[in-house]
Amino acid sequence: MAKKKYEVVVKTERCKGCALCVEFCKGDVLVSSESLNGLGYHFAEPVEKKECIGCMVCTLICPDLAIEVYSE
Repeated sequence: MAKKKYEVVVKTERCKGCALCVEFCKGDVLVSSESLNGLGYHFAEPVEKKECIGCMVCTLICPDLAIEVYSE
């Protein structure tokens, strides 16, 4: 059976950079960006080489509803 793949999408303009998703990500897929969004926050972003395991913890813990996880 093929392993299911997931994609993490961060709505960068909604993210306030609290980094809760980064701290609680079980697969270490999310990091704080060095770039700033329009509000001046270091938003969360997925790491290119890491694969999301689809646990959805990031979506549940985000206070700004800035993260979505999709299965491919």
